Amino acid sequence: MSIIEALILGVIQGLTEFIPISSSGHLVIAQYFMSGASEHLFLEWINIGTVLALIIFFRHRIWRAIKDVFVGKDYRLARNIVIAMLPAGIVGFFLADFIETTAFFGSVWTVVVTLAVVGVGLVIVDRLPKLPAISDGAGLPVPRALTIGLAQVLALIPGTSRSGSTIIAGRLMGLNAGQAAEFSFLVSIPIMLGVIAKLAIKGTDRAYLFDNLTALIVSNVAALIAGLFAVGFLMRYLERHSLSIFGWYRIGLAVVLAVVLLLQ
Repeated sequence: MSIIEALILGVIQGLTEFIPISSSGHLVIAQYFMSGASEHLFLEWINIGTVLALIIFFRHRIWRAIKDVFVGKDYRLARNIVIAMLPAGIVGFFLADFIETTAFFGSVWTVVVTLAVVGVGLVIVDRLPKLPAISDGAGLPVPRALTIGLAQVLALIPGTSRSGSTIIAGRLMGLNAGQAAEFSFLVSIPIMLGVIAKLAIKGTDRAYLFDNLTALIVSNVAALIAGLFAVGFLMRYLERHSLSIFGWYRIGLAVVLAVVLLLQ
């Protein structure tokens, strides 16, 4: 992979991992048009840059949550993060090889469908009935936290969007858009760290890292910088706006992509 391609993929990863338009979907599309094939391992290794962006951006919230556990003996947020991360963590751990080797998950047509379906969800979520409002992620009852976690499982399908599926679920569970986004990102940190740890343990995945080290460094630095910009933008945007613009973007992209594929 060229340095230019690695840079492009890193910027795409950073911008789209947090904005609910699907990083995996955009990366599959970009690789399809640049090289004609999706390098699954490359896409997983560039999680390093985006998880660092989350840790840096939410460092004060993370530190406060740690103090809540060890000083204030308030385990609610930590409990809910663990509950919400378990479904995707378990499914990803046991089905990772299946996902990596099944053509369905690397298909651009899969991305077209999931872009459109979640896009519709983002457009209509504010009009759907919701459970009673709660203050933040710490206030989620266990069943609601688990529901958000189950929604995160859908993000294993390219084009769905981890933030998109969990923010929609968070809104339906009584969080406002900003609270749902914050909880979604806090839950995604251990998931992404788990993905990186799993890669580091497996010898062939480590070998891929060293064989593509320069390209992955470039990609991760780009993802870190773009990710910090994207998460900051989204958190500010959601203070005053709904999620519908991202839904319409997804629907429009799905239509354009379908037309392009049909005309090829």
